[in-house]
Amino acid sequence: MNRPALRTDDTRDSTNAQEFTLRGVPAMVAAGLIRPEQAAGIEAVTRRYAMAITPDMARIIDAGDPLDPIARQFVPTEAELVTTQDELADPIGDTAHAPVKGIVHRYPDRVLLKALHACPVYCRFCFRREQVGPGGETLSDAELEAAIGYIRDRPAIWEVILTGGDPLMLSPRRLGAILDRLEAIPHVATLRIHSRVPVVEPSRIGPALLAVLTRQKPLWIAIHSNHPRELTEAARAACRSLIRAGATLLGQTVLLRGVNDDAAVLEALFRAMVAERIKPYYLHHPDLAPGTAGFRLSIDEGRAIMRSLRGRLSGLAQPTYVLDIPGGAGKVPIGPNMVEPGGVRDSAGRLHPYEHD
Repeated sequence: MNRPALRTDDTRDSTNAQEFTLRGVPAMVAAGLIRPEQAAGIEAVTRRYAMAITPDMARIIDAGDPLDPIARQFVPTEAELVTTQDELADPIGDTAHAPVKGIVHRYPDRVLLKALHACPVYCRFCFRREQVGPGGETLSDAELEAAIGYIRDRPAIWEVILTGGDPLMLSPRRLGAILDRLEAIPHVATLRIHSRVPVVEPSRIGPALLAVLTRQKPLWIAIHSNHPRELTEAARAACRSLIRAGATLLGQTVLLRGVNDDAAVLEALFRAMVAERIKPYYLHHPDLAPGTAGFRLSIDEGRAIMRSLRGRLSGLAQPTYVLDIPGGAGKVPIGPNMVEPGGVRDSAGRLHPYEHD
């Protein structure tokens, strides 16, 4: 789809980094991230799916390595135009659980609030890739009022999770106003934000944003990072600032072929997270988003990687390996299962007798 320019207001404390975000094929050619002869094919990809690569991520891409794991996450390829039979435009069924615009209510005690659909970068494996992009919808004042009213009217809602798009792309003023209104709802006990910003564009984490993230109720920020090289010194400093502002940090990672489908890479990532007081929370099996087949491992491959981490990595650094069931039935842990007929298998693969039903 053709996408109009992103409408923005005051989204950051420093204003110059966005000027250098790579947003089109000519910029990628000039940066050496794609070859000129690839341009026409990749133009077709960017007409369908949004692309943007921030300076922070462009800086750490090794353009001379055709297998660079950072480039693989952000640089489009023509393979994205191939949709397999099992891939879905809405792979985790957001639409089926959207009672009002901007709300996804899949579980009784929590809802997603999607205030906008813009991101600082566009991951090539994104499960919402048919929805997000520059010019993607932002909730109007009336739509936001209806979404917050839905939450206010349902006392069973204990947690509100701001996602999107990336909530930290909102201006501090607008984000603060949303958080204030949610925090004022008595039965909302805790708030959560899912974001790539602290890793891919840490310059956004400035004083104005930090001020509105200091809350009376618990605020959790789930930070999406897939490779240890993403945790640059600037990213680590941004995470420390968030902690000083009172947020508790969680880590979210997607298991991706060619990026982190290796126990040593994940070990380094999860250790780096813990070193910065980020608790690895979920390791997501890739969703069935269109054009993403090249990123997906089998569940058995994922379980084998997780099994190998059990004996070498502290429980503090162990995320839960999860699958979002296609169609919207929800997120479930998928292993590894160490309990088998006849006993329990240790991380080295040895079976130990243990009576169980």
